[in-house]
Amino acid sequence: MIKRLNMLLITALNLFGLHAEDKDDEDSRKIPVGGQAVIEGVLMKGKDLWGLAVRRPSGDIFHETWPNSSRTKRLPYKFPFIRGVVIMCEMLATGFKALSRSAEVALEETQEELTFKDILLSVLIAVLAVGGLFIALPLWIAGRLSDIPLYVNIIEGITRAVIFIGYVAIIGLWPDIKQVFRYHGAEHKTINAFEHGLNMTPENIMTCSRIHPRCGTSFLLIAVIVSIIIFSPVKTLIAGESFILQVLARIILIPVVIGISYEIIRLASNSGKFGLCIIAPFLTLQYLTTREPDINQCEVALESLNAALNGGLNQA
Repeated sequence: MIKRLNMLLITALNLFGLHAEDKDDEDSRKIPVGGQAVIEGVLMKGKDLWGLAVRRPSGDIFHETWPNSSRTKRLPYKFPFIRGVVIMCEMLATGFKALSRSAEVALEETQEELTFKDILLSVLIAVLAVGGLFIALPLWIAGRLSDIPLYVNIIEGITRAVIFIGYVAIIGLWPDIKQVFRYHGAEHKTINAFEHGLNMTPENIMTCSRIHPRCGTSFLLIAVIVSIIIFSPVKTLIAGESFILQVLARIILIPVVIGISYEIIRLASNSGKFGLCIIAPFLTLQYLTTREPDINQCEVALESLNAALNGGLNQA
């Protein structure tokens, strides 16, 4: 169960890097792609397909595709601030599916497919864990250090960021998660190579940066700052109320925080160098959530991209 919770966090770290908008363009490389690291592999999202590539224990690469369809192409889900929450839910579902499939292939697990009950239980436990670790604990610590609403909100936000960074750093020491972080690095390098128009070979991919501006890691830190602003009036309105009520109020407002944070990341990623300058400080956290991959891991990431773009046919 602990491994599954950590894998759900990995899904969250990649969340908004998975988003790819549909654009009609003669140059297919101007269509944003996204990805997520899984167990011994990478999941990529193209315009029409999801592509999953996983290294088997035998050494060969398994790949699978399925259609990419999103509610954000329809009203009202495509409206700003709503689409971020919709994308988050879709990415969690798809990411969990890819993680489960990659475990079956890479670890040759023979257990029965996860039921809806299993998935629901895992998500429920994850929500409770996130609520306790990243919402209740920072609120409790802030309340012990100050009783001035503004200071409480700032302390709470800083504490939440410190807990998050510390948690990522600690699980990154676990060999299984470290391996996932290497594939995360391979995914970023592959997308960077694709978007910069390089000849798509593992050797060329290895020369690219493992940092990418659309990674969900940056989104989560921006969400911490947004939460300070959003939670401030709530703290004032329910000052003196029970601790549980204050925690529930923050949980209810999480979709608002997600919606606003997503629009900030989206605007920054579409604003060229100016946008990159704005989010540059947040990109440094990716040095914790990615590791330098080897050429074999870049080969898997390339297979995943090929599958997402054209169903697994070799990309020129």
